[in-house]
Amino acid sequence: MTNDLTSLARSDDYRRWLSDLKQRVERARQRAAASVNRELIQLYWQIGNDILQRRQQQGWGTAVVDQLARDLKSAFPDMRGFSPRNLKYMRALAQAWPDPEFVQQPAAQLPWFPPLHLARQGSRASRLVCRQGARTRLGRAAC
Repeated sequence: MTNDLTSLARSDDYRRWLSDLKQRVERARQRAAASVNRELIQLYWQIGNDILQRRQQQGWGTAVVDQLARDLKSAFPDMRGFSPRNLKYMRALAQAWPDPEFVQQPAAQLPWFPPLHLARQGSRASRLVCRQGARTRLGRAAC
């Protein structure tokens, strides 16, 4: 039986099939990662936009971000990314790109870093995101 497996593993047909399977698995992984990135960026933008709107409409101060961070961490203890700093980045993202269509289309295809990288391109709103991001090592590299 071992000889049969060895000869199967060496056959050209098997190697081509294995190569094809590996490529399909990799493409599926990339599509899954892009889908997750798209959903998370939309969520981050929505949270940031909600913070902006509620601060404007209800006059909330910055302490709300700290409280929200604690409440989200309590509700989702296994998730990362809801620190006060990250919530402020979410707010800056929504402030820099107020049009939800932007977030739903091209930006949603990108991981988190490229929006900071795009901030280097020079618009006033983009510079705000860059300034916000500059407080982290990632942001300093991007801006």
